[in-house]
Amino acid sequence: MATILTISGSPSAVSRTQGVLNHVGARLGDAGHTVSSVAVRDLPPAPLLAGEAADPAIRSVVEAIGAADAVVVATPIYKAAYTGLLKSLLDLLPQYAFAGKSVLPLATGGTTAHVLAIDYALRPVLMSLGAAHVSAGYFLLDQVLTWTDTGELVIEAAAAEALLRVVDGFSWSLSGEPSLAPAT
Repeated sequence: MATILTISGSPSAVSRTQGVLNHVGARLGDAGHTVSSVAVRDLPPAPLLAGEAADPAIRSVVEAIGAADAVVVATPIYKAAYTGLLKSLLDLLPQYAFAGKSVLPLATGGTTAHVLAIDYALRPVLMSLGAAHVSAGYFLLDQVLTWTDTGELVIEAAAAEALLRVVDGFSWSLSGEPSLAPAT
């Protein structure tokens, strides 16, 4: 099974994007993969914004990417692009940080007008970082994501099923084994 790093580009502490990434990480873990995560918002802002790639926290992320077999990158979409916070991290990565890795891009956003942001804004950057393969990404509308009173993110059934098909396909591409069970 693969070692997978998830990267959240959401600037918010309470984030639908992070909630989706938690669902995805759990599904990948249930399939037998080892999953770890990085939330860019938790990195020290001064080195991140000053472009200090030698900062220990930034180096730690670079090392985690290097140790992973695959990466899942998730971001909210603002103004038809991934977040500036995620861009700050991607700009600090070595030129071929994703060399030999499969990458799954995920996004959340408020309108279907932003669906193509994965293919036209995020995918080219992931490819330029040397990804061996960037999987078909998945975009979830904010309206299909709701919070329960206990703080758990719930994904509308049809959207959850489609997301899990994408995640299971990504998982299968890494392990060559069928997914756990049909997405429900």
